[in-house]
Amino acid sequence: MKAVALTRYLPVSDPESFLDIDLPKPTASGRDLLVAIKAVSVNPVDAKVRAPKDQVEETPRILGWDASGVVEAVGPDVTLFKVGDEVYYAGDITRPGTNAEYQLVDERIVGNKPQSLSFAEAAALPLTTITAYEAFFDRLGIDRDGADKGQSVLIIGAGGGVGSIAIQLAKAAGLVVIATASRPETSSWVKELGADHVVNHREPMVEQVRALGFQHVDHIAIFNDMRHWDTAVELIRPEGGIVTIDDTDLPMPMDGMKMKAASLHWEFMFARAMFQTPDMIEQHNLLSYVAAEIDAGRIRTTLDQVLSPINAETIRAAHALIETGRAKGKIVVEGF
Repeated sequence: MKAVALTRYLPVSDPESFLDIDLPKPTASGRDLLVAIKAVSVNPVDAKVRAPKDQVEETPRILGWDASGVVEAVGPDVTLFKVGDEVYYAGDITRPGTNAEYQLVDERIVGNKPQSLSFAEAAALPLTTITAYEAFFDRLGIDRDGADKGQSVLIIGAGGGVGSIAIQLAKAAGLVVIATASRPETSSWVKELGADHVVNHREPMVEQVRALGFQHVDHIAIFNDMRHWDTAVELIRPEGGIVTIDDTDLPMPMDGMKMKAASLHWEFMFARAMFQTPDMIEQHNLLSYVAAEIDAGRIRTTLDQVLSPINAETIRAAHALIETGRAKGKIVVEGF
């Protein structure tokens, strides 16, 4: 099978940062599906994993953690899918990735592809959807079905992949969404996705949010970086919650959190698969739920740009776009 892999961790400008290779087609066992990949999405985590370092892989490593495709074969213990099913998923960071013609993936972290979307439109969604869904409904404890209607959420970094789906999930849950964006195109994008208010995260945010009439907000999601920690602590309401997805080496003073009895939550969507948690199947459930919401017209894809075909040159181009830090929505690479 064709695949895009690396053996060294190089700048994306280096033509050897990704290589086109051929590998044997995998065989499904246990609860694995063998999926014929139709489209993949590139996320910031891809660029972080590929970032230059001295490590050398003895065998080629396949990256990629977002895909849509068709079930080619199933392991003997599979109960959720059958051959021919169209699926979408984000995979497992401890296993070979999606940048290949075929991939093995545990059925418990796979969802039924939205019927109303193309493979490219569907591939834009899984990793960011799982991240945003778990951040809001599993970590912060917001009620998905509207019991917390009217509460406020500040989404910092709302124009990116995670923020783009997070806005829609928050609105579907009845929340008032304050989104941050720093450029005219991302400001328009987040409004289009349903944000009630937009503030600029490159300017002082406390004053902007309070000018909207919010002394504090009920929930805060940090979906870009932890430079905004002090702002989040200042704006979170007493007994509110902050969730973040960012690795940080920056100071995170906790005095303000303690005084407010506020909570901090970390979201890492690979945790369930990595540790084979007892509730691992919840990723299957949430992806299937979101697919139904999309087919009902209540949520839309966050796809912004499609590149083709899936090969080393195009994957390099997608990584380069991600590394600009200026992408809105999602970048998808389609077709071998």
